[in-house]
Amino acid sequence: MRITDLGEFGLIARVAALQPAPNRKLIVGIGDDAAVWQPEGLAIATTDTLVEDVHFRRRYASWEDVGWKALAVNVSDVAAMGGSPRYALVTLGLPAETAVEDLRALYDGLAAAAATYGVVVAGGDIVGSPVAFVTIALYGEAAAADRLLRRDAARAGDLVAVTGSVGASAAGLLALDGDLPLPAAALAPLRAAHLRPRPRLDEARVLVAAGVRCAIDLSDGLAGDLGHVCRASGVAARVELARLPVAAAVREHFPDRWPDLALRGGEDYELLCAAPGPVVERARARLAEEGLAPLAVVGEIVAGPPGQITLLAADGRSETLATGGFEHFRR
Repeated sequence: MRITDLGEFGLIARVAALQPAPNRKLIVGIGDDAAVWQPEGLAIATTDTLVEDVHFRRRYASWEDVGWKALAVNVSDVAAMGGSPRYALVTLGLPAETAVEDLRALYDGLAAAAATYGVVVAGGDIVGSPVAFVTIALYGEAAAADRLLRRDAARAGDLVAVTGSVGASAAGLLALDGDLPLPAAALAPLRAAHLRPRPRLDEARVLVAAGVRCAIDLSDGLAGDLGHVCRASGVAARVELARLPVAAAVREHFPDRWPDLALRGGEDYELLCAAPGPVVERARARLAEEGLAPLAVVGEIVAGPPGQITLLAADGRSETLATGGFEHFRR
């Protein structure tokens, strides 16, 4: 069955039937002109779009993968602000020939991510489109303004640290695109890193509790996102190549490319933070106590031209990194 056999309102009814019972703070959900909920604390809002053949390709991404990732990248934005995600509005653009079972699979992936990260899908829209896309507006909450994680809070002398590992998502994309055929066992974790990112929501909570106040999620690559932090904060940074927490599979299967994948690959959705040394050490200890992703110190914030990132190699050489990262509309 195709979505044209159901029509817009039939599709909305199908989607509404897929949603779990709303929580008590969602007053009006799917089916009315707008969603209504009772907010708590500071409101956080973010939005992101995934477009077929721009952000994903159907030859290797299932509809469930697309649904998961569409919500996960938004959850990562809320985590990077130190907040908790609450409600999502989902807009789908679908070609007329889309099968109803594909729509169901997309919502299965979205629902799995929503259940994992405590999100309620409160509404949205479905439109016809020559190319498939998913846009999610995610609303979250933070306890107080002085407990937010912000890009503009880095100060000279702060350590720069990163959760988890970097480079796996970009390596997974290269492998999925066929640039480097890999054994199934090697491909699996890289594929998962690219198609099923795991936003660091619990890690963000620990960072905030430890006293961290500056962070960003790694969507554009470590160099690009650290550049965003430094420009917003009016500082520069030094990064040590040898200290980057690069996934073992990336080092093994991309021996000549892993530095570029780690620094510029993007879509790792780890958290990069900047904080005084004692705060970073406190955060590292608490993350370890809770069995969460480790926090690796990779460099430091220094006085200098805003946005300038200097890479230090193990042999003592240094170079200034380009910090552009991926940018739409740039050639």
